Amino acid sequence: MSKVITAQEAAMLIQDGVTIGASTQGLSGWAEEIAIAIEERFQQSGHPRNITLVHSCTCGDYKKRGTTRLGYEGLTKRLICGHTLTSPNMISLIEKNKIECYLLPQGVICQLWRAIAGKKIGVITSVGLGTFVDPRIDGAKITSITKEDLVSVIEVNGQEQLFYKPFPIDVALIRGTVVDENGNLNMDNEPVIMEALPLAMAAKNSGGIVIAQAQDLAMAGTLHPKSIKVPGTLIDFVVIAKPENHHQTQQTYFNPVLAGHIKVPMSGIPQIALDARKVIGRRATMELSAGDVINLGVGIPAVIPSVIAEEGLTGKVTTTTELGVFGGIPTIGLDFGGALNAEAMIEHASMFDFYDGGGLDVTFVGLAQTDKNGDVNVSRFGKRVAGPGGFINITQNSQKVVFCGMFTMGSEEVVENGKLHITKEGIGKKFIERVEQITFSGEFAQRKKFPVLFVTERGVFKLENKELILTEIAPGVDLERDILGMMEFKPRISPDLVSMDETMFLPKWGKLKESLEKKSAGQYKNEFELVAAE
Repeated sequence: MSKVITAQEAAMLIQDGVTIGASTQGLSGWAEEIAIAIEERFQQSGHPRNITLVHSCTCGDYKKRGTTRLGYEGLTKRLICGHTLTSPNMISLIEKNKIECYLLPQGVICQLWRAIAGKKIGVITSVGLGTFVDPRIDGAKITSITKEDLVSVIEVNGQEQLFYKPFPIDVALIRGTVVDENGNLNMDNEPVIMEALPLAMAAKNSGGIVIAQAQDLAMAGTLHPKSIKVPGTLIDFVVIAKPENHHQTQQTYFNPVLAGHIKVPMSGIPQIALDARKVIGRRATMELSAGDVINLGVGIPAVIPSVIAEEGLTGKVTTTTELGVFGGIPTIGLDFGGALNAEAMIEHASMFDFYDGGGLDVTFVGLAQTDKNGDVNVSRFGKRVAGPGGFINITQNSQKVVFCGMFTMGSEEVVENGKLHITKEGIGKKFIERVEQITFSGEFAQRKKFPVLFVTERGVFKLENKELILTEIAPGVDLERDILGMMEFKPRISPDLVSMDETMFLPKWGKLKESLEKKSAGQYKNEFELVAAE
């Protein structure tokens, strides 16, 4: 018997007060067809009401699609997610204090699905200690009407940990490409696998239901069993979507490269113009060694693959995305989450197992605000709420963290003749006395003793002994006027302060290969010395 129903029938299955879990990144994994029907039902009847919506990653297109379809007062009572900036209606409800809201680390949420599925005690991890998620700070609570504690501090083997409390899932909304009449679901055209499987298991073992959206329906038993990502046993109902409601990403309906069906030549990647962002990207790549496994955040870190390609060193490091992609070149902007020419794709929660265990050699992330303690904020600015996404998991567990960002907001620069010329000063400071929200804890990083750098176009800082130390200054920049004068606190100036390499400020660079080889040789030398010593 076919499990296929209409989107309207699926919407009628959503009862008042239920907890809905969704697997999504942007519009990847999001069951848009079903969400439209839920929105229409609420507008017509006022039901369902007071739902709790849980999703690990961002969801929406900054306009009408995604979770903004569920962002109505009365429809959603509580939002638990990793990032919500792409959902205008949800942002409005948060800013007006109309809903309860918790912003949890992305990796923790997708790992919670597995804990719920296995009826485990919850998720116990150091991820979030010292940040706004820590209950001694905000407990991840974003609005004043948010009262229940979902996070607590416990001690395990003499070490502080955070305990994230599990909760039953009444409805799982998942998505794939082709489903057969028995409900077996593959993800052949999806750009990422996400966490549909553990979410479906969480709902089923909570006594809930699983509704899957797919593009196409196949006859029962005709799909290859190894291609199935969610078995039909776990899926109760299926909705076949209209093409316009099944986008791979926030802007792309279908690209076979994102799906991994074909690989395209990367030699045609256009070089980016020489500007301050490119200088930051060049300096950041100097922290790489050949063979490194890395992660790139949004914003300026997205420049790094272009710099590596321009230097002819694509393939010397392995780039990953938190959504489960290994290799290739991560997509940016509204295609964020996938990759061009990916080598492998794994499940979302499994990638965070790798990240949380220290699998990343270096992560390059954005720099919005930092303070004298080395704390960083990328999640909240005044009333504007974004959320941490995977930032907390990634920055607390990488072997090295490199923050990349412009020194001030809104500045204008010219890079020429091996120097940086600031033509217009910024309108806002990023190096401030105290960040508005702690998304990265400098104190936590110092306890774990991993290197932390702040790379800007004007200079480079390192975090040491709970303070920022200026170690490099850009040629053409005045220390007092352009750096110290644009900070709300005074950093320590290294006695060995040096000028950033002037070649990074020239149209042609060509020093990354030498840097990679030198660092790799030193790394192997140290390893051989350790073996010999043993």
